[in-house]
Amino acid sequence: MTKPPIPKKVDLRKTPKEQGYFFPAEWHPHEATWLSWPHKEASWPGKIHSIYPVYSEFIRLLTLGENVCINVNDEAMKRFAIKCLEKASVELSKVKFFIHPTNDAWARDHGPSFLLNKDPKMPKVIVDWGYNAWGGKYPPYDLDDEIPSLIANALNLPCYRVPLVMEGGSVEFNGAGTLLTTKACLLNPNRNPEFSQEEIENALRSYYGVEQILWLEEGIEGDDTDGHIDDLTRFINEDTVVTVIEKDKSHPDYEILKQNAKALNKMKLLNDKPLNVIEIPMPLPFIYEDQHLPCSYANFYIGNRTVIVPIFEDPHDEKALEILSGCFKDREVVGLNSRDIIWGLGSFHCLSQQEPKA
Repeated sequence: MTKPPIPKKVDLRKTPKEQGYFFPAEWHPHEATWLSWPHKEASWPGKIHSIYPVYSEFIRLLTLGENVCINVNDEAMKRFAIKCLEKASVELSKVKFFIHPTNDAWARDHGPSFLLNKDPKMPKVIVDWGYNAWGGKYPPYDLDDEIPSLIANALNLPCYRVPLVMEGGSVEFNGAGTLLTTKACLLNPNRNPEFSQEEIENALRSYYGVEQILWLEEGIEGDDTDGHIDDLTRFINEDTVVTVIEKDKSHPDYEILKQNAKALNKMKLLNDKPLNVIEIPMPLPFIYEDQHLPCSYANFYIGNRTVIVPIFEDPHDEKALEILSGCFKDREVVGLNSRDIIWGLGSFHCLSQQEPKA
């Protein structure tokens, strides 16, 4: 029987990029998906109870192709979660719980960034960026800020702690050296006021292992993250993105999305090829309790077997699913009702963070 290679040592004095590390694209095979069990009533005021069936169905769909790791605050929360998952017929052997207390459920943003190395003898590493709940909007966030380090300890992985505020939903990767983001979020003074754009770009290159940073401008209406890329534009392969577009000039996102599409069509990748841009529609404006909710079909999550797409009982649902089904020939594209979850101002991609298989 062949013995696995003895892992080489990671030198935390050198950046991940200097040692050959990179952040894989989301379609790279997953070891698991990480979640933080929702429990903050203030994130879904008046309807947190309504999200558990669809959240559990999200987990069931994930377990068809991979393991799911869930951060919970304590044993009581774990028991409640198991009850919800059993009702949804989730295969519990595919689910592992970790007693890692959180303030909120948005694991895309407070969870770890898992990096792989080009050298298979090097271990997986975690980058623990700073986290301040989207510019200090929703304190407290001290527990969420600790999650990457807790996961690194639980998995016995080397961990880089970076003194720069960074959220996973603000960055998008093609796995071939390109990172896509927005100025509205990353250059917002409520994140890293002491860092210039050049310094932020240097940090992205050093700690995500990329070569090229492509910038869009603004995010969609109702997005309290100040413009996360995962509501706008997503890579589906190394040279192709899907981007949301709006044809109704009265829609609040019409002009922003028009400008984003124009910018994307001018972009070139590292190989000097133009970016291939596929357009998907936006849902109709969804107003709940006088608040415009940030509904977007771009907030899908690419699992090992399924691509899980938020849908909104909207006339554009079917068209968005049809386009995305054509984009993912190797996975089943599944629409999952997000009308209750979006009241928390995020959806399935915001709630999840992938751990790549080494």
